[in-house]
Amino acid sequence: QLQLVESGGGSVRAGESLKLSCVASGNLFNGYCLAWFRQAPGKEREAVVRVTVDERVLSADFVKGRFTPDRDNKESRFYLQMNSLQPEDTGMYFCAAEWAWCNNNFTYWGQGTQVTVSS
Repeated sequence: QLQLVESGGGSVRAGESLKLSCVASGNLFNGYCLAWFRQAPGKEREAVVRVTVDERVLSADFVKGRFTPDRDNKESRFYLQMNSLQPEDTGMYFCAAEWAWCNNNFTYWGQGTQVTVSS
């Protein structure tokens, strides 16, 4: 079992940055694939970035080098540094975890943190 709590969302202007945090409670954090998803109003949830157990990063095309994940296995924390934010990045951002494998099916989810980017 893993519980995830996100924080760090907020309202910013285009071009600014935010850093999202996800704190996990549970055992064997380093055995989970971790991911950030987002969901904009009226749209389906989409994967932003995934970090495998061996710390390979799988990013969506729209990230374009702007977003950088970081997993801290010692502290059971997972971060997303988001730079050069644009209005289309607006949405609810969710931290997710799945044991061992990175795929499209994640078992554990946080409650989400809202990111709003104005032009």
